[in-house]
Amino acid sequence: YNSVILHVVMWHNSPFTILENGKGAPILVLDKYIKSPTSQRCHRVYSPTTSGMPCFKNIGRLTAGTMAEFLDSAGEERFLAKVTKFQTDLAQLGARRCLYQGIMEALGYSKNKLPFLELARRLPLQILESMTQGEISDEECLARQQALLLGTAGLLPSQRPHWQQKGEVDGEWIGQLERLWACFCQTEAMSPNAWHLFKVRPNNFPVRRLVAVSYLVVRYRQEGIFDGVVNMVKEAALSQNPYRLVKGLVVAASGYWASHFDFGSGNRIKNPTLLGSSRAADITVNVLLPFMVAWSRLTSQPEIERKAFDLYHCYPKLVANSIERHMTNQLKLSSSLVNSARRQQGLIHIYKTLCTQGRCNSCPLSQPEAGNHIQV
Repeated sequence: YNSVILHVVMWHNSPFTILENGKGAPILVLDKYIKSPTSQRCHRVYSPTTSGMPCFKNIGRLTAGTMAEFLDSAGEERFLAKVTKFQTDLAQLGARRCLYQGIMEALGYSKNKLPFLELARRLPLQILESMTQGEISDEECLARQQALLLGTAGLLPSQRPHWQQKGEVDGEWIGQLERLWACFCQTEAMSPNAWHLFKVRPNNFPVRRLVAVSYLVVRYRQEGIFDGVVNMVKEAALSQNPYRLVKGLVVAASGYWASHFDFGSGNRIKNPTLLGSSRAADITVNVLLPFMVAWSRLTSQPEIERKAFDLYHCYPKLVANSIERHMTNQLKLSSSLVNSARRQQGLIHIYKTLCTQGRCNSCPLSQPEAGNHIQV
């Protein structure tokens, strides 16, 4: 028998439920079905803000400055953990491959991270960049890149048994990609079942993300993605403009992909942006900057390491995610306090290393002596 797991909560801002298999459980919100006044319900129903969690007993005694220091420290810990991981990967993969795999994994969001990483392993950056050499137009480069990326991913129409053309107006572009893919007959494709395609927002759809990769490869066809990123970090540091990094990653499409998130006439979208500024900023903070610190340490370039750290420390606030919103509510923080990417990263670090691990006794916020100075 198939069982259904339902999470019943009182208010919509209660913590979300993630099952052991990584899938989310449906949430039934009771608040809108109960007719009694909110003031009465608050006295009768459990509220997260009045729970017996140790941190609630001490947070009220902390100054805003102390809390800001704690978030900055936690954000530093999370950043350094990413640096350490990149240092390990650099020793095994090399700089170009390491950066490429980091970007690819970040494009996949939670449910498609592993397929994106698997694709990066099957289709190294060296192969993609080698196809941009010679006297060939950018348009032809894009077509070849997309055919190889989507074909190796197993996401071309001919590789998906349930796909039907249904009078596709732009079928010529699909035919061109299919013909180009047929030329790469020695490339082993992934199974389309490896990808999570159901109920994925159009802007986050894997096909659009892979098309964005093709645009990035062509954009940096002269110097290569690795050298392009290194130069971006240097320029951004000199100008003290972190948005320079975002600009180097944002991708807008033309032609077929300016109006589609997948193949087929039923998959249209009114958004030419394949990789937007918010996702580009996430990649910058979570991949580019920690990678640059790790690489600069490996190559003994302390000036680049310092510049990457400075950019992280001054990086403005990113778009809030569900973890940040949950932690802001749990810790009773004002939005003005969580005003930088480092503090947002600090909240995620606290959540993942303490809250979800049941380590309340190890959390500095839960210690009775928590006062004017706390550290992770």
